[in-house]
Amino acid sequence: MSWEMFTTLLAIGFAGSVLAGMVGVGGAIVKYPLLLYLPPLLGVGAFSAHQVAGISSVQVMCASLAAAWAYRKSGYLHRRLIGDMGLAMLAGSFVGAYMAHFYSESVVNLVYALLATAATLIMLRPSASDELRGEVDEIAYPRPLAVGLGALVGLFSGVVGSAGAFLLMPILLGILRIPTRVAIASSIAITFVASLGGFVGKWAAHEVMWGPALVLAWASAVGAPLGAKLGRHMDARWLRWLLAALIAATCVRIWMTVLGW
Repeated sequence: MSWEMFTTLLAIGFAGSVLAGMVGVGGAIVKYPLLLYLPPLLGVGAFSAHQVAGISSVQVMCASLAAAWAYRKSGYLHRRLIGDMGLAMLAGSFVGAYMAHFYSESVVNLVYALLATAATLIMLRPSASDELRGEVDEIAYPRPLAVGLGALVGLFSGVVGSAGAFLLMPILLGILRIPTRVAIASSIAITFVASLGGFVGKWAAHEVMWGPALVLAWASAVGAPLGAKLGRHMDARWLRWLLAALIAATCVRIWMTVLGW
């Protein structure tokens, strides 16, 4: 690996993880397009969609663990929700990650584009109040729906090496009606549980490039807790709109690739 590529990966990993920690995602929504487009744009190398998905699986696992650890004393972690959706996504992401080995690069990009589109549309729905009333563990939600959606998100997000937090957050906010700060903190913890399945699936399919993955993992371990700390001091409405903007921008860029523009 050249120094130019090392520096590029370090910058992508740190910047993407700060943003991810702020809005409650694992980082693939930011880093997938950056890894796919930035290195060739800078002339330092290039990764295929399969390679990016494998690298992302390691990065998401490390970034979500670091951010979840930063949120451990925040009081916003909904333990029952984390268990329900985390385990469902864990099973789904393992299956999806291994299945991706049999798909072409164009199919992987198409799945990512469809997921980003779905997330953008869900974000347009009105969400629950940003304010937390009562105890976190008392927040009610339809458990069968949460488990079913978790499994579905895990299956499709495993294909692209993501733990699915960029789709999970819109579901928590727009469908399950979880308050914003609880959704952010719980989403990160769910993402870590789910990322284990995605990582094992990509590792089993021999799609993990360990050099770039470890560089991103190290940058994520530093950037994600910083983002989580910044997010706790920002207005929840701004965090929600920032997430929507990130998802929409990525959606447009991936569709441009899928359509050959």
